[in-house]
Amino acid sequence: MNARIKRFLEYYIGDIVYGANDGIITTFAVVAGAAGAGFSAHIIIVLGIANLIADGFSMGASKYLSLASEQSLETARSQARSPLGDGIATFVSFVAVGALPLIPFFTPGAEMSAFLVSSAATAATLFLVGSARSLVINKNPFVAGMEMLLVGGAAAIIAYMLGSFLQAFVISAWI
Repeated sequence: MNARIKRFLEYYIGDIVYGANDGIITTFAVVAGAAGAGFSAHIIIVLGIANLIADGFSMGASKYLSLASEQSLETARSQARSPLGDGIATFVSFVAVGALPLIPFFTPGAEMSAFLVSSAATAATLFLVGSARSLVINKNPFVAGMEMLLVGGAAAIIAYMLGSFLQAFVISAWI
């Protein structure tokens, strides 16, 4: 690995992993909840993109404000950090990785197969991003990948079940 890239990854690994993990988990949770409720691909895309951009911006901006606040207190850890760089790394990784669960829904008329493709792509990406952490931290790549896959999988199952339950509950309450 190129020394410059390795230094960049070492410096921003926390922000990249946090942004990527949260981006793909929250976006897929929206997708899973909406699919569980039986929403159309159009609605899933609108909800997913709105979540992706708003949540990504919120995370990046919050990271910036958090680090800027630490620096104003002149803590030793934050003096070497760049609030803008950390915020950008969080936002970019959130949006780039978080967009993956939405891509299959751009195929017209394929809601259920799109959900299955989205599920598989999300699981694979969670594992790969988790495993990639082992490039800069001292952890077994399989264990690191499984950690992220299990967290993301649990969130997806909760979201899908909740979407299905709420859809049935809302319909029975309104009919």
